[in-house]
Amino acid sequence: MQKHPAGTLGIDFGTSNSAMSWAAPGGLSRLIPLEGDAVSMPTAVFFNTEDHRTHFGRDAVAQYLSGTEGRLMRSLKSLLGSPLIHESTEINHRSISFLEIVTTFLAELRERAARSLGSAPERVVMGRPVHFVDDDAQRDAAAQQSLLEAAQAAGFREVSFQLEPIAAALDHERRLTRESLVLIVDIGGGTSDFTVVRLGPQRMALADRSGDVLATSGVHIGGTDFDHRLSLEQVMPLLGYRHLGPQGREVPSRIFFDLSTWHLIQWLYLPRALSQAQGLRVNYRDVTLHERLMRVLRERHGHHIAHEVELAKIRCSMTDADTEVDLSIVEAALTAPMGTAALHQHLDALLERTVACARDCVQRAGLRDDQLDAVYLTGGSSALRPFQQTLRAAFAGVPLVEGDLFGGVASGLAYSQR
Repeated sequence: MQKHPAGTLGIDFGTSNSAMSWAAPGGLSRLIPLEGDAVSMPTAVFFNTEDHRTHFGRDAVAQYLSGTEGRLMRSLKSLLGSPLIHESTEINHRSISFLEIVTTFLAELRERAARSLGSAPERVVMGRPVHFVDDDAQRDAAAQQSLLEAAQAAGFREVSFQLEPIAAALDHERRLTRESLVLIVDIGGGTSDFTVVRLGPQRMALADRSGDVLATSGVHIGGTDFDHRLSLEQVMPLLGYRHLGPQGREVPSRIFFDLSTWHLIQWLYLPRALSQAQGLRVNYRDVTLHERLMRVLRERHGHHIAHEVELAKIRCSMTDADTEVDLSIVEAALTAPMGTAALHQHLDALLERTVACARDCVQRAGLRDDQLDAVYLTGGSSALRPFQQTLRAAFAGVPLVEGDLFGGVASGLAYSQR
C-alpha cells in the first residue's frame, strides 16, 4: 500500500468552477491539472441515464449539451446552508441527497489528486466564502458543517477551512517584493468576498498572520446572480415574462425566476411543475410564448439556455461589443439580444452593492483609499468589464492587479497550513 503523501491539498470548491493545489511541507504550491492541462473545471456533475455513468466538469456539460439523456447538476455550492442540501432527488431510479452529490464531486477531485500525486491525500484545506449565507450565523455554520461532512465522506481524514480571499492573498504575496496593504477582491459564482491584508516577503515566515488581516467582508452576490438577472430580463420575455394576458395582468413570474436560476431549473421538469406550467396558458394573450415555455420545460432546455446566457455575457464583456444569446435549440433562428447597455442596465445595481461591500471592508480596516497599494482581483467573475469599471470608479488612483482568476484561491489554500 502506498504511503499517503506528506503535504496539504487545497480545494477551491466553487459555485461555477473548482480548482485544486498541492504543497509539500516548506514547498511551493502547484495547481493540479483536472481535465487535460486545465487546472480548473466547472463544478458540474452529469448522471447519464443511458449508460449509468457519472461525468464531471466540462465532460458533464458536454454530455448534457449533446442531448444525452440524464441529469446535469450545477451550482451545488449554492445549496449549502439551505434545507435543500438534505433533500433527495431521483437519479437513475435511486434516491440521492444533494449532499451526497457534493460528496461525489469532492471524491472525484480526491481521485484526480491521487492520480497526480501517486496516492490519495488525507489532509485538505477547503476554501469557504466570508459568508455562505448573509446575515444568518446559524445557517452559515450549517453550510460549513455540510461541506465538512461531504469532505469527510469523500475520504479526507483531516479537514480544515480558510476564507477564500485570505487564500488568494497568500498566493498573491509570493509575487510581492515589498510590504504592501492590499484589498483582495474575490468575485466567484455565488459570493463576493473582500479582505484588507498586510502582505510582504518578510511576513511570509510569521507563524501567526492574524494581525495582518485588517478586515474582511462579503456579500452573497456572484456570477450566477449576474447570469440570473440577464436571463430574466433578456431571455425570459421570449417565454412570457412580463407578458400581459387577456385580463391585462402579467403572467405569474415565479416560473421565470426559477428557470433563470441554475440550481432550481431541475425542479421545473417534475410532473407537478409541468402541470402547473401548462395551467399558465390561460394567462397568455400570445399563446406562442406559452408554447415556447412548454417546449423548454418538456425538452429540458433550461440548463442549455442558462449556459448560452453565460457565454453571451462573457463575449459581450470581453469584446465590449453587442452580441446575442443563441436560442436556436428552442426555435429555429431565435435569439435574444445581449449588449453592453443591457449589462449596465441590469447589473449596475448588483455591482454597486458588491463594490459597496468592498468599500465597507476598507473602512473597517480604518484605511483611506490612498493608503492601499493595490486592489487584487481573483475569481472568474472579477473579469467582468462593467464590474472592473465600477471598481475603478470607486477606488480611483489605486492600481488594479488581475491575478490568477481561477487558480489563485486554490494555490493559496495549500499555504494555509504550513
